[in-house]
Amino acid sequence: MFATALTAKDALDAHARDELGLSGVLSARPVQAALASAASFAVGAVLPLATAILAPSAASPAIAGASLVSLFALGALSAKIGGAPAAYAAVRVTFWGALAMALTAGVGWIFGVAA
Repeated sequence: MFATALTAKDALDAHARDELGLSGVLSARPVQAALASAASFAVGAVLPLATAILAPSAASPAIAGASLVSLFALGALSAKIGGAPAAYAAVRVTFWGALAMALTAGVGWIFGVAA
């Protein structure tokens, strides 16, 4: 009886709302997501950029080190905010960031454009 009453008016809307959790109130906001992403990338670039300005002679190793420290701190912070184990998240984010940097440096070395 409840299912019949629930779907009597608009079965697709009832299914989307109750089974999938989709509604007009909670719809996606792509512009808001894009702005939040752009802001997070800009904030995340501050430490490596400041490191490059302050240590121009040894920029590559200093930037890599500062980036890894930043990744470790931000991984721990995001885990703490999300209620997950901070140490595990910090190590995971730092590991994958270091691997990405190493692969990027390797590709640059292969093509002769490494710093």
